[in-house]
Amino acid sequence: MSTDSAIKEAPAPAAVDSAKRRQIIEGARRVFLAQGFDGASMGEIARAAGVSKGTLYVYFDSKDALFEALTLEERASLAEVLFILDDGNPDVRDVLRRLGHSYLAMLVRPEHVSAVRMVIGAAEKFPRLGEMFYEAGPREGVSRLRVYLDRQVAAGRLRIKDTSIAAEQFIGLCASPVLRRVLFGAGGPPTAAEMEATVEAALDTFMAAFGSTK
Repeated sequence: MSTDSAIKEAPAPAAVDSAKRRQIIEGARRVFLAQGFDGASMGEIARAAGVSKGTLYVYFDSKDALFEALTLEERASLAEVLFILDDGNPDVRDVLRRLGHSYLAMLVRPEHVSAVRMVIGAAEKFPRLGEMFYEAGPREGVSRLRVYLDRQVAAGRLRIKDTSIAAEQFIGLCASPVLRRVLFGAGGPPTAAEMEATVEAALDTFMAAFGSTK
């Protein structure tokens, strides 16, 4: 292999740096979910990630910084995936139904439930962690839904005075019964039929309040 070929095939420093950061975050995710924020240590995270503590501290100077990076990444990516709303579909109920189903499917995932419990457990001692989790996920999702609702109001498909409140209300109508149940581990995970009924009930309430009379 020529020197030029070796140079071309060598990964760029930025790519190596990104891969190492991903490796550390994946290790941290496993430790945080298993041990909780308080129980996790940087040493355990380094071992789970397969790096030295020195390397770990090159990328993240504290457990708080690592948790922040993990939280922002996970919650922002969920908002990106879940809150993609089709402005071109004139059937608002259908668009919101799709959102409701995808949102509930995410809520009941065991890893998501564990993450929420972990953040709740850490939030009293580290309120900034709870704030980050909320800002990067729930608030970002509500913001995206608000933009969609604004466009539907402008198109005459909905009648809403405050779309920020309406967005919060729709998410709450979908999530509240399910999230309480899974957080407390009461009665086992909801079935597909139960989640479908929850979304339809949320849609009935939402559209009765905000649907256009046109």
